[in-house]
Amino acid sequence: MSLYTVPIQTRTGDPTPYERQLAGAIEEVFGGGEHTLEGLVDGLNAVGVFAPDGQAWTTESFQAEIHRLGGE
Repeated sequence: MSLYTVPIQTRTGDPTPYERQLAGAIEEVFGGGEHTLEGLVDGLNAVGVFAPDGQAWTTESFQAEIHRLGGE
């Protein structure tokens, strides 16, 4: 098996506490069987992990934040 990374998968530093919390919550929601964007957003709000502005996630705010975190 060949291992590789795509350039977008590489990081210049460690994840921030916010990024680790968001990633953990996303894993928790996906682990609970949710696989839609709407379900993910609802799940994040249900576990109390909110958007950076402290507001509940919407599909639009989640997509914008993931886009920002991806650096594009």
